[in-house]
Amino acid sequence: MIYEIALKTARRSQFIDITREVQGIVSRSGVENGICVIYVPHTTAGITINENADPSVRKDIITYLEKHVPWKESYFEHIEGNSAAHIKSSLMGCNTTVIVKDGRLLLGQWQAIYFCEFDGPRQRRVLVKVISE
Repeated sequence: MIYEIALKTARRSQFIDITREVQGIVSRSGVENGICVIYVPHTTAGITINENADPSVRKDIITYLEKHVPWKESYFEHIEGNSAAHIKSSLMGCNTTVIVKDGRLLLGQWQAIYFCEFDGPRQRRVLVKVISE
């Protein structure tokens, strides 16, 4: 079964912690040991795993990406004007996999799963597949 998480983003660039929602899906799936695949079906958004203890880490990542891939560049040709969002999506990636052990996501102590918005605000979705060993 493929599960879906619906999101509404509030800003152009934003990281949203979806760890709790993904863990809920793992719990509902009944899978004790296996893997959880998290996929973002959008070309201007991404997914990452990073620190959840200090929110400045997420802010620093967004600031770095904004500095190195600014919204407007004279050489961008994409007619919609959101080339920067497409580039950031490619840099972050559209999927990640987490090991499931004893019915729990096997994340590090300080790790969380983040949906990465780069062209918001928008309605978004994240697809999740839990696979047993």
